[in-house]
Amino acid sequence: PIILPFLLQVKPQFESRANMNCVVFTAIEYKTQVVAGTMYFIKVQVSDAEYVHLKVFQSLPHENQGPSLVNFQTGKTRDDPLTYF
Repeated sequence: PIILPFLLQVKPQFESRANMNCVVFTAIEYKTQVVAGTMYFIKVQVSDAEYVHLKVFQSLPHENQGPSLVNFQTGKTRDDPLTYF
């Protein structure tokens, strides 16, 4: 698994918006896009066979804001390519 320190901060945002309770929440792969901060596209395992793709914005450090879940896609598999969305 990949360690992204802010991932657990995003978990409650995702669970609330997706109406899911995730026992597993493990990053498998990620890509970044530099904007005024960093946009992360993260493939996350949420159960034995279920994956989601998250789009998370992390502002610049001096702004002192936590990560924000911008968008997500559910119903993904481990083999689905991680794309910008």
